[in-house]
Amino acid sequence: MKRYIIVILLLHSYSILKAQEVEVLTLGTFHFAFHNRDVQKTDKKDQIDVLKPEYQNEIETIVSMIARFEPTIIAIEIDPDKQSKIDSLYKAYLTGKHMLERSETEQIGFRLAKQFRLKTLYCVNDWGKLPDEIQQVVYGNDTIAKQKFMNFFYNNPDSLLIYEDDNLFKSEGILAELRNRNSEEFLKHDLGNYLISIFKYETDDNEFFGVDFTTGWWYNRNLRIFRNIQKIPTKPNDKILVIYGSGHMNMLNTLFEVSPEYRLVRANDYLK
Repeated sequence: MKRYIIVILLLHSYSILKAQEVEVLTLGTFHFAFHNRDVQKTDKKDQIDVLKPEYQNEIETIVSMIARFEPTIIAIEIDPDKQSKIDSLYKAYLTGKHMLERSETEQIGFRLAKQFRLKTLYCVNDWGKLPDEIQQVVYGNDTIAKQKFMNFFYNNPDSLLIYEDDNLFKSEGILAELRNRNSEEFLKHDLGNYLISIFKYETDDNEFFGVDFTTGWWYNRNLRIFRNIQKIPTKPNDKILVIYGSGHMNMLNTLFEVSPEYRLVRANDYLK
């Protein structure tokens, strides 16, 4: 009898914990404005203008799909020190004084925030922290060491192994691109990109230079982004939409999936 009661209490406690989990939908995107700040860049000839009517219609369809999630919180790939600027732009958009620009933050984020009468969108980006030794080479005054590093970064033998996107946004549309970028296959291959290339870089003094660089550049960065999302005040019935470059989802999805505070919801469950 005692054992039965203990089992019931454990199941009850588990059900309470599950009920307290906040749902998180992660939407991995390409950068609609094509700023080309990432390692992989999109040639001008392969870019699209999301402000054209045909793409605006498609974006409205995508927004209506994601709207079924009914987010109460939206987190975006903008540095926290830009929060006041985003708040100002969003307020201007709500009052009809700002036309949406090309970024996914505005095209998807602002539209959804307005639809659900949200007061703000949360800026949660971070750039990570490199170990001091790595920092000195990457941003220091030793031009020879820096040049060796940058040359390997852009011209290493693993360049042919890098998994690249097919740029479906141009041939098949934005929705097809988002479905691909949020697929398990894409995310798996994309994470693999961080285990080759610069990851293997070595110096005479540090055989793990590339490992240490990747630790700060990528893993630390995404952990800090996750921590910024944790800082957002939530209630058990809140739903968080995270709009971010799809490359981050190979890490962020894993963190949300194993966290006891959140329950991961897949974007492709809504992009149908």
